[in-house]
Amino acid sequence: QVQLVESGGGLVQAGGSLRLSCAASGSSFRIRTMGWYRQAPGKQRELVAVIRSIVGAKYADSVKGRFTISRDNDKNAAYLQMNSLKPEDTAVYYCAADRGLRVGPGDMDYWGKGTLVTVSS
Repeated sequence: QVQLVESGGGLVQAGGSLRLSCAASGSSFRIRTMGWYRQAPGKQRELVAVIRSIVGAKYADSVKGRFTISRDNDKNAAYLQMNSLKPEDTAVYYCAADRGLRVGPGDMDYWGKGTLVTVSS
């Protein structure tokens, strides 16, 4: 089993920045994909960014050029640097991991509990 714990959410003004962290524990050596997803009120959970072994990073069009995902295998952690935040980025952000290379929200093996990001206008 793998446990994921997010941190770094909070309230920020539009145009500001936040950095989310995801700490993985347990059998994290099995993880080939780590990613960030978000869910806004009344909306479905959506992919924000994922990073996969060998394949590299993938971003949602809405965050390209503003968000950067990274992974530190030595620390069993993943990060999401979010810049130029917009009110429409407001959501609960979830860290997820997969033993394979899948990226769909319904496909990921493990999920954190989420951290709230609120962007004020």
